[in-house]
Amino acid sequence: MSIKSFAAKLFAQKVYNDTKKWSANPLSTQKKVFNNLITQAADTAFGKDHNFSEINNYADFAKHVPVRDYEGLKQYVDRAVAGEEDVLWEGKPIYFAKTSGTTSGAKFIPLTKESMPYHIQAARNAILLYIYETGKADFVNGKMIFLQGSPVLQEKNGIKFGRLSGIVAHYVPKYLQRNRMPSWETNIIDDWETKVDAIVDETMKEDMSVISGIPSWVQMYFERLQQKSKKKVGDLFKNFSLFIYGGVNYEPYRAKFENLIGRKVDSIELFPASEGFFAYQDKQGEKGMLLLLNSGIFYEFIKSDEFFTESPKRYTIGEVEIGINYVLIISTNAGLWAYNTGDVIQFTSKDPYRVIVTGRIKHYISAFGEHVIGKEVESALNEAMQGTNVRVNEFTVAPQINPKEGLPYHEWFIEFENEPDDIDAFALKIDAAMRKQNIYYDDLISGNILRTVVITKVAVNGFQKYMKSIGKLGGQNKLPRLSDNRKIADALNNKKL
Repeated sequence: MSIKSFAAKLFAQKVYNDTKKWSANPLSTQKKVFNNLITQAADTAFGKDHNFSEINNYADFAKHVPVRDYEGLKQYVDRAVAGEEDVLWEGKPIYFAKTSGTTSGAKFIPLTKESMPYHIQAARNAILLYIYETGKADFVNGKMIFLQGSPVLQEKNGIKFGRLSGIVAHYVPKYLQRNRMPSWETNIIDDWETKVDAIVDETMKEDMSVISGIPSWVQMYFERLQQKSKKKVGDLFKNFSLFIYGGVNYEPYRAKFENLIGRKVDSIELFPASEGFFAYQDKQGEKGMLLLLNSGIFYEFIKSDEFFTESPKRYTIGEVEIGINYVLIISTNAGLWAYNTGDVIQFTSKDPYRVIVTGRIKHYISAFGEHVIGKEVESALNEAMQGTNVRVNEFTVAPQINPKEGLPYHEWFIEFENEPDDIDAFALKIDAAMRKQNIYYDDLISGNILRTVVITKVAVNGFQKYMKSIGKLGGQNKLPRLSDNRKIADALNNKKL
């Protein structure tokens, strides 16, 4: 055992002990976080506008601070971006994580000297808890790759900004610098396809042991490795033993990954976002990720089926139930207050609190009142693939409200690696799985309001071409699993893709 492996195991024991302490006391942990947040932000512009000095408990907070999305906080964020101090949090942010997807264009999510360490600690602790549980630590001696955005940052009014993954790249500890790949020169390449090719060239002859990134983009890296080496990834990297991922559900990709790798490897799921690092997988055999209750984030939850009502009830950690879909609301030491993340989660455990991500509150299909969410379409596809040699590269789902003939339907756009022998029978398997999960969808099929699922095959690399056409190829960009309109569907039907 190397010195580095031995030290990792000792550190893992400490992190496990610390984690056990706060996770065993969830309510007091969250209360402490809440009190610290209110105290530290009392003299900010936001704190004064929302009477933080009068807030003594959560009920006071819920009374004074309404739930907002980015647009609701934008007036404060704009002031901070302009260089004003003490707006949402004490002083100035040290970074802004730049993301996209709002009605007003780019979002600038503040990162402060208090919040930034938690992004780094969470990713580190996820790996250390894996070491503690499994006893496997030899991988720390090999090369590690983190597929991420460019670390080149811009500066405005004395504050740096860029992609979160690019910002985090500046915080890789010195003891990992020699192991970390790709090189700085490769990491700053803007064009994603050029960057992937350069990463392939750099890593092909290295001893890669850990590979991390969003599954769809790691898949592209694996495919190019295989094309160039004519080998399975697991044969090329003999010591590759750990895949770390986040951003999307891994299950739809698992069969394809195991085929590309040629064997199974352990994996760790993460739940990071620009707004905060919310959870990570702490047990290999447990469903769900440990919700990080001690990381400078106070959590609230709104039931997703009540979210769009006039005054939905806000729940705290002690009031949640297992198996219910909740919209995740956060207040943080980066200055986000009762902030709607847009993520929908379910609790799988309350001792400790573990969650799975079931979708996005804006990514759903309810064109006919069916309330279909991301988790349901992913589960249906996985069920249909069981016991077959079907493999899927990527997929998305959209409603077809006005077909040229017949009843409306849900249209599944699927890029197959291995197609089913009978595409119609495969579609019926998906449909049956959907009907078991969603009673509203089942009622619509039974009542002849909808016809069963229709599959439209997408050409090889069709989804990559689509993402490239909208300027979102690679990095941290994710294809929505489903949408309530035909925007993506119409683009995929465009023969130019």
